[in-house]
Amino acid sequence: MNPYLLLAFAISAEVTATLALKAADGLTKPVPTIITVIGYGTAFWLMSNSMNMLPIGVVYAIWAGVGMVGAALGGAVLFGEPITLSMMAGIAVIAVGVTILASGQTSVH
Repeated sequence: MNPYLLLAFAISAEVTATLALKAADGLTKPVPTIITVIGYGTAFWLMSNSMNMLPIGVVYAIWAGVGMVGAALGGAVLFGEPITLSMMAGIAVIAVGVTILASGQTSVH
């Protein structure tokens, strides 16, 4: 399977788990708590599989960058958290950095 596709699914699972963690209210709500546990487990399993095919630096940079953007946007949409101009600038910088790092990857192991 394409390692970038695995990583995309891993990031989706991680962002879902992070948003469910907020909704779990200190792990006191069962359904969001279960989603959190399953989401993080799935995310780490998928990420570990993508690391079998891509360098750890590429995987982790994409994971962290895209995950932060996803969590910030998800928090805004689901929980009404603000997105300020400085946050948007940070998201843009992350996107540029992840793109540069990923484009520097010349071969898949």
